[in-house]
Amino acid sequence: MKPAILATAMLAVALPAQADTEIVVTRVGSQPSTVGPSENFTGAVRVDSRFKGTGLARISGGTVTFEPGARTAWHTHPLGQTLIVTAGVGRVQHWEGPVQEIRPGDTVWIPPGVKHWHGAAADIGMSHIAFSEALDGKTVDWMEQVTDEQYGR
Repeated sequence: MKPAILATAMLAVALPAQADTEIVVTRVGSQPSTVGPSENFTGAVRVDSRFKGTGLARISGGTVTFEPGARTAWHTHPLGQTLIVTAGVGRVQHWEGPVQEIRPGDTVWIPPGVKHWHGAAADIGMSHIAFSEALDGKTVDWMEQVTDEQYGR
């Protein structure tokens, strides 16, 4: 399945419904952007278009934009995470693994419980759509910051 089709299908499942038969459209710009908190990110990070499943839908996510050099802290997801890169050039790494470059159109799957980070390249920003499912109401476990050495500067 193409990333755009997958993203659309996942959004359709994830958005909260007013009733069992209603379709809800959340208009672009209707939710304010938020700044990625410094305890979970290094550098300038913006989160947009957040969505959270309700009822039996456990999926949530949003669009995350990293300025050059910005990145997440190390973290895990209890049921894994999917990233679809939409712009720029990024990096992703699992604990003790190599730093990998990611580009628009790339889809990244991080398995459940795998310690990892992701963010922009040093000189180019990056945006991705992130999807993760909640287990017992939790989608992420945040850990320590990624050092400049780990980042690969």
